[in-house]
Amino acid sequence: MKANSIRARVRAEMTDEIKEIARRHLASDGANLSLRAVARDLGMVSSAIYRYFPSRDDLLTALILDAYNALGGCAERAVAAVPPDAFAARWLALATSVRDWAIEHPHEYALIYGSPVPGYQAPEDTVAAGIRAVTVLGGILQAAAEAGALASNDDPLPPADSAADLERIRAVIAPAVAPATLARALSAWVSLFGQVSFEIFGQLRNTVNHPAEFFGHQMRAQARYIGLPG
Repeated sequence: MKANSIRARVRAEMTDEIKEIARRHLASDGANLSLRAVARDLGMVSSAIYRYFPSRDDLLTALILDAYNALGGCAERAVAAVPPDAFAARWLALATSVRDWAIEHPHEYALIYGSPVPGYQAPEDTVAAGIRAVTVLGGILQAAAEAGALASNDDPLPPADSAADLERIRAVIAPAVAPATLARALSAWVSLFGQVSFEIFGQLRNTVNHPAEFFGHQMRAQARYIGLPG
């Protein structure tokens, strides 16, 4: 039993080391990871790395899961630090945590929100990690709806095809929220990541010289658009 425990610990440590080297390669090579290159940096023969990650896609999946979970954890902690009934402030904390994490981990952000990796198909087990951050948004919306704090709006109902999509999303993250309000929230969510992506990928350079202030202004506007009080 003890030997098994030692082997498991050694394997976990080696797996973490492989992923850390792979993250460094993301900075120089993007998602064009090479298991041979990672093995070379580790000082191991290329065949040895396949005992930990049978293919490049398995390594990419591990990195993607780590990135989604790191972002989700950051969002959860940021929102938990704000009073539960400060709904707009919780949204701002969520938005700011996404931006802060992306700035600190630009290559991992690019892996999950940048261009798709050619030939890579994410497996189903990435879904739970992938929706972790938006589930935080759902929690804010749900709490605001249950408190009767969401401002009503007279937006037209989405067309039938979109309404079915919204209903599926609503059932998962915020069942008490009206479809039109959820549509606004998802639009704000897209705006959030659009703002972050423009900053991370350089589209705001020489245009917006104070990106943090601009981001805060835009996210406060999105809080009003969603209908969050405060």
